[in-house]
Amino acid sequence: MQVEFREFNPFDVWFWLEFSTVPSEGEKQYIEEVFSSWFLLGKLGGFNAENLQVQEAGIEIGYMDYDRSIADNSMMALMHNMGDFEYLGQWARCWFDLGTSDAMALDILINSLLQLSKEYAAIERLIIGGQNSDWPVEESDNYSTFIYDN
Repeated sequence: MQVEFREFNPFDVWFWLEFSTVPSEGEKQYIEEVFSSWFLLGKLGGFNAENLQVQEAGIEIGYMDYDRSIADNSMMALMHNMGDFEYLGQWARCWFDLGTSDAMALDILINSLLQLSKEYAAIERLIIGGQNSDWPVEESDNYSTFIYDN
């Protein structure tokens, strides 16, 4: 799976997936579950780089002291909104407002999609941000709703 970044605004970003063939209903379900799960973790503040205590501890985490005050004093890192998935031939897209979630969220999504592409749904390309000239976002039934959501 090739990964490309285009213009990126975390508060208004499209994710584009190009498949090697038209995705089946099962493949669509896998893709949508990955993105929905990822969004739910983001909505709950899971992608907060200010509070990575276990990661920073290294490999010795047995009997580690977890400092709740670090978690309580870090800035919230929440995703705000997710659109519905749309499909056109070999393409899929979904709109997000990633809010204040940290960039590690993108790494986690990319890692997940790389593995998904190997085992369940052959994704040729993931494009983060920007637009596709042959499928304008203005044609989306959801876009006009989400650009005004807070």
